[in-house]
Amino acid sequence: MLPSEVVDWDAIIRDPRFQSLHRRKTLFLWGLMAISVVYYFALPIGAAYYQDLFKIKVWGVINIALLFALSQFVLAWVVAFVYSRRAGREFDQLAAQIVADHAREA
Repeated sequence: MLPSEVVDWDAIIRDPRFQSLHRRKTLFLWGLMAISVVYYFALPIGAAYYQDLFKIKVWGVINIALLFALSQFVLAWVVAFVYSRRAGREFDQLAAQIVADHAREA
């Protein structure tokens, strides 16, 4: 899209392709958030109710609870990677196509 192009954003919002894109993206993001929240709350719940499991030593002073806590950083990076990959392959291309189509019409 060139800076001099005029885009009718209201028309884009009414476009069924945009509405479908928004719906698919929202569902995808809610799914990622649900996975993240469940995984996040598994640590305090596990620490409270499954203490024997979380106390198991893996290596030296490293136990299951510490590994689980550190794995949450890994999950955050995985979620970011999954989202950026899906956005690059699907969401961004479709959004650019919709904007381009409406910029030509203006």
